[in-house]
Amino acid sequence: MAKPLHVELVAPDRTVWSGEAATVVARTTEGDLGVLPGHEPFLGLLADGVVEIRTPEGEEWVAAVHGGFLSVANDRVSILAEYAELAHEIDLEQARRDLQRAREAGELTEEALARVRRAEARIRAAERST
Repeated sequence: MAKPLHVELVAPDRTVWSGEAATVVARTTEGDLGVLPGHEPFLGLLADGVVEIRTPEGEEWVAAVHGGFLSVANDRVSILAEYAELAHEIDLEQARRDLQRAREAGELTEEALARVRRAEARIRAAERST
C-alpha cells in the first residue's frame, strides 16, 4: 500500500479535520481535483463546493467549503478554507431553508449568487453523508 496522504482541512476559526487519507477530492476554480499519494505539487483556488476525504481504513469525511486554497506537495494536502463545515454538523433542513430564502431574494449580485452556491454546497455535503 502506498504511503498515505497527510491532510489538514482548516478554517479561520478551527482545524476542521486532520489525519491520514488515501484520497481527497475537492472542487477548484479549474474543476474537480482528485489527489492520491504521489500527486504532483499543486496550488489552486477552492470553489464553493464539497471536499471528500477517504481514509486508508475506508472511512469517508465530507465537508462543505467556501473559498480558500488547496495545496498539494510531498503527500501533504492543505485545504485552507474561508469557511468549512463537516457534513454531520450541517442541519439539512436549515440548509434547504437558507437556499430557498437565497433564491427567493431574487438578487443577481455576486454576493447573492455566492449565498446560493454556499447553501447548495452545504446541502450536497449533508446529503452525501446520509
